[in-house]
Amino acid sequence: MQVWLENFLLSAGIWAPLLSSLFVFLEGIFAFLPLFVFVTINVLTMGPLFGGIVSWILTTLGCFCTCLLCRKGLSKLFEKFTKNRQGIKKIMKKINSLRFNQLILIIAIPFAPSFFINVAAGLSKIPLKKYFYALLVGKIVSISYLVYIGVNVYECLTNPIVLVKVILLLLGAWLVGQLVSKKFNMDERF
Repeated sequence: MQVWLENFLLSAGIWAPLLSSLFVFLEGIFAFLPLFVFVTINVLTMGPLFGGIVSWILTTLGCFCTCLLCRKGLSKLFEKFTKNRQGIKKIMKKINSLRFNQLILIIAIPFAPSFFINVAAGLSKIPLKKYFYALLVGKIVSISYLVYIGVNVYECLTNPIVLVKVILLLLGAWLVGQLVSKKFNMDERF
């Protein structure tokens, strides 16, 4: 993979960061795109800090666009489809009752299927502001992890301490979610 990335970066030139940034945004809409690869390209072309910030902003916007598209375009159709399906209604009730810090934790898992999370949020009754703020906080953790992997690809695959760091990042996201939720009364506000 490292050889492929180097060849891509050398052949694409200035277009590499622009294309990878576009693909980071589109990954939130199209689930089959490998976010890890595009974040790694951003890190290699723009540096860990700037590449990470660009990836965080664009993946957050892409995920929120997916949520909005589902909310505006599919929610009425989904309601008709699930009218008599009790199993789906139970699942949607659980999704609707997710607290702010629980949303952050789900979003913060680095390799969670963000497309399905965004679609579920779009089809649910979760307030859009609540979901957007949860995306902002949760995506910091998942993108930070992908930036770390992008900087140290070989080390991440051979060193089991990375798992400990992921768990600490997830715990940190949960704690930040708890603090933000309590400080701003997020669950009562939305």
